[in-house]
Amino acid sequence: MGVLARVLTAFALVAALAFDPATAQSLSGRTIRIVVPFAAGGTADIIARLLGENTGPGGPTILVENKPGAGTIIATELVARAPADGNTLALIANSFVINPSLRHNLSYNPLTSFEPVCLLVDSPQLIVVNSASPYRKLADLVAAAKAKPGELTYATVGPATTQHIAFETFKRAAGIDLTYVPFGGGAPAATALLGGHVTVVLQNYSELIEQVRAGKLRALAVTTRSRLDDLPDVPTVAESGYPGYEVAAWFGLVAPAGTPKDTLEKLGAMFSTTLQVPKVKANLQGQQGMRLIGTCGAEFGAFMRRQHDFYADAVRAANIKVE
Repeated sequence: MGVLARVLTAFALVAALAFDPATAQSLSGRTIRIVVPFAAGGTADIIARLLGENTGPGGPTILVENKPGAGTIIATELVARAPADGNTLALIANSFVINPSLRHNLSYNPLTSFEPVCLLVDSPQLIVVNSASPYRKLADLVAAAKAKPGELTYATVGPATTQHIAFETFKRAAGIDLTYVPFGGGAPAATALLGGHVTVVLQNYSELIEQVRAGKLRALAVTTRSRLDDLPDVPTVAESGYPGYEVAAWFGLVAPAGTPKDTLEKLGAMFSTTLQVPKVKANLQGQQGMRLIGTCGAEFGAFMRRQHDFYADAVRAANIKVE
C-alpha cells in the first residue's frame, strides 16, 4: 500500500471512530423530512434512507418522502416553500443546478432559495463499449467518429441529464459527432450496448461495473479527476488527451433559505458523521461505488455555484433543450 493510500485509510478509520452520538442528539425531538425528487428504490432514495436509519441513538426522527416528477422540480418547489426551521430538507443531485439553464420559469433559484447543508457523495461515470467492439482506447473511438461523422451512436439516460451533458461536453472537446440515443435509465442503455444496438455508453459506475468485471463491457475511460482504485488500468478522460475534463454525479442536502445557521451546522455535523457509520460506508462505497465527501456549509455552497456555471456553459454550448 502506498503512502497516500495509508494516509487516506488512517483518516477514514479516525473519522469512523470519531462518530459522536451527541451530534445527532443535539437535534433530538425533531422530525426531519427528507424530500427525494426521485422514485423509491433509486440511488438517491437509497442514500436518504441510509442516512435516516443510521444517525445514531437519541437523534431526530427522519422521514423520507419520494416526490418524483417534472425533472425534480416538484420536490424542489415543495422544499423551497417549506418553513425555514431545518425540519424539511431536499436531497438534490446535479439536476438541481442544471434545471435553471433548461427551464426559465422556475419558481425558485437554486443559489438563493436554499441553504447548503452537505455535499454527501459523488459517483464516477464510465465510458464503455461492448467487449466485441474494435475500440480498445478512447482514442480509437474518437478516430472512428471523425472518420464517420454522425454514424456512431452514444447512449445515456436522458435527455438533459448529467450523463447526456457529460458526453456532449466530451464531443465538443474531441471535435466529434455521434448520434445521441436517450434511454429512460442506465440499465436499458447498458442492455442496448450489450445487444450491439449502440456504439458507446456513458453512465454511472454502479450501473456498469458488474458487466465490466464480467468481461462483457470494456471501459475506455473514467470521467473523474483521478483513476479508480478498482479499475487502475482504465485512464481518465483527462489522461486520454482532454485535460481538465471532469464530471461526476453528486448528491447533497439543502434546506429552505433562512434556516438558522446553528441548525444548519448541527444538520451538517450529523449527516457528515453518519456517512462514516460502517453500514453506510459499506453500502455507498462498496455496493454503490460512490465516493464519500461530507463537505458542508459554505464550501458546499461554493461547489454548487461552480456547478451551476459549468452546466450553464455546457447546456448553452451544446444547445440542449427540453420540451
